[in-house]
Amino acid sequence: MSRTALPFLSKVAVVSGLVAALMCASVWAGSAQEHQGGRRPARRSGHTAPPAERAGPLLVADGDAIARRWGIRIDTMRVTAAGYMLDFRYTVVDARKAKPLFERKTKPVLRDEATGAEMAVPVPPKTGALRNSNTPHAGRSYFMFFANPGRFIKPGRLVTVTIGAFSVGGIRVESGSVPGGGATP
Repeated sequence: MSRTALPFLSKVAVVSGLVAALMCASVWAGSAQEHQGGRRPARRSGHTAPPAERAGPLLVADGDAIARRWGIRIDTMRVTAAGYMLDFRYTVVDARKAKPLFERKTKPVLRDEATGAEMAVPVPPKTGALRNSNTPHAGRSYFMFFANPGRFIKPGRLVTVTIGAFSVGGIRVESGSVPGGGATP
């Protein structure tokens, strides 16, 4: 093998990192446009939540309350894509209650509890939003990716995920794993 040739896995890692960086840059630019003028535009999901759902944010430690109110169980929040993305995983336990989380019009936001920095779900032109917006089914696990430009949010940080009226805080970001047993930074 020549000195300039990279092993296959290294090429995949480099390409994955570049794709993640490009997606993060586009999300970061869109976020900057939203914040021009020092004001943040109001977010509207198009979903009117029943009064019980407006009781305020929940903490991830109260898994039973999250399941009763929103019909999901939060599984993990991990860094992935060499640290440039955050992978939010959850399982639907009640499809009817979870339906508002799957609405395409609703824009999920992840907020770092220490700094208040907000991250969005990337929307690449060919694939669309990196989240599931199909009909939820009880017993199935789902994912949502949030951009993490500059690897800003590190493992161990606490974050809040907000999707329309849904808001759960105290979610600890875990270190992600990569093929071969290593961990992402």
